[in-house]
Amino acid sequence: MSLGSTRCVAVTGIEGTLVDVEADTGPGLPHFGISGMPDTACAQSPSRVRAAITNSDLPMHGQRIVVNLSPASLPKTGAGFDLAIAVAVLAASQTVPAEQVAGVVHLGELGLDGTVRSVPGVLPAVLAAAAAGVRTVVVPVANAAEAALVDGVEVVPVADLAELVRRCRDLHRGRAVEPRPIPEPLRTYDEQGPDLADVAGQDEARAALEIAAAGGHHLAMIGPPGAGKTMLAERLPGLLPRLTRPQALEVTAVHSVLGELGDRALIDRAPFVAPHHGASMSAIIGGGTGRVRPGAISRANRGVLFLDEVPEFRRDVLEALRQPLESGRVTVARGQGMVCFPARFQLILAANPCRCGRRVGRGEGCTCTPLVQRTYLAKLSGPLLDRVDLQLSVLPVSRAALRSGPGESSAVVAGRVAEARERQAHRWRRTTWTINGAVPGALLRESAWRLPAAETRLLDSSLERGSLTLRGYDRVLRVAWTIGDLAGRERPGPDDVLRALAMRGRIPEVAA
Repeated sequence: MSLGSTRCVAVTGIEGTLVDVEADTGPGLPHFGISGMPDTACAQSPSRVRAAITNSDLPMHGQRIVVNLSPASLPKTGAGFDLAIAVAVLAASQTVPAEQVAGVVHLGELGLDGTVRSVPGVLPAVLAAAAAGVRTVVVPVANAAEAALVDGVEVVPVADLAELVRRCRDLHRGRAVEPRPIPEPLRTYDEQGPDLADVAGQDEARAALEIAAAGGHHLAMIGPPGAGKTMLAERLPGLLPRLTRPQALEVTAVHSVLGELGDRALIDRAPFVAPHHGASMSAIIGGGTGRVRPGAISRANRGVLFLDEVPEFRRDVLEALRQPLESGRVTVARGQGMVCFPARFQLILAANPCRCGRRVGRGEGCTCTPLVQRTYLAKLSGPLLDRVDLQLSVLPVSRAALRSGPGESSAVVAGRVAEARERQAHRWRRTTWTINGAVPGALLRESAWRLPAAETRLLDSSLERGSLTLRGYDRVLRVAWTIGDLAGRERPGPDDVLRALAMRGRIPEVAA
């Protein structure tokens, strides 16, 4: 009887937990079993491991093999445990030196020919391994670039099982091992991106987009088809500053779990996610059968979630956005437990004024019935819109706007946004917040930051009449501070407060 062990990582959401993989070989009828709450893919690992070891010309004795994945109470999902299970079995049978693999994390799926194939979630797994003190991680070659993003960990890319066995034997004998080069990752986003100068006219909408970018505010645009709502939304990521390294690692980890990273580099630009209006609840919020996967709101973490034709989305899907908008996280509950994903995104909503989109001005060209006109935008509930800082109507582009020439480029506007964010970061440097859009309203109403009563008189009056909720009151204050930051003022003035209140104009069809 012989024992062998190594380590792997179980990823739940984007959080990893170190797993000890123990293998016991002994006499008895041929059997290969796995304990420790494996899912279907993990429970099928013995078939892949047995074939991979045999086809790699390594000894695979027909004996009783038991593999335990500890902690046993933690669910193990996916085929990423294949390599660790194979290494533990080979260590138990003394095919590889046990001391060379005992403290090493092994990640990867095995092909029947012994090749080590890529798996999703390698980045959060390596982050968890590094946090637990692991210093060597063996990964598939295809996942080496993302694993190398983690500092303080030696990443060993391997192409097949036989190569890994040779490496372990050479290290045990004291021989020099030439490391396999890590593939150079590709850039994730084009540095240029769509330019704001391509948008004709729409001065008010452009100003609202700049304010949204500077303060991290949510934005809703209502206007006819062809007015430029989608073009404006697509250009918001180009106005946002680059992500910090911790933010970039968090964003990249979500894409790694989804298997969308491939050979791309660290995602250090704000992502832009625009799901179709027919998307399901699990596609937007997260979930799914079997393994819980991040939804669109988590893919848009630290970036922009754009819902075009928002009245066409299911109402329950739209209402489910309310909690993540407040907390910046989403919790998906399942029978086996709860999974948390980050969901700190900027929400951009776009909609036509009615189903046919022609209800502009007098609405003479509109073909919608009065009932359709009243109910089309009613799917945007008051509680959801109350969480949207900027709400404006986008008018059709005029001929004069076409002749006026291009407006400011994204680079120029992004420069002002960066300066405004620096002012915010300096102002809130003693707190956990860095932008106005995330600052609690209670803080802005405290004595140190409270604006004079003369400047908030109209705002106070709106709250007293009930036309503005306390949440809306706080959001107007946040926008006012952002407008002041863009203008280079230390504190917002009365005009900034009035402008912020005006840019929160409720949509009449919804407020009715």
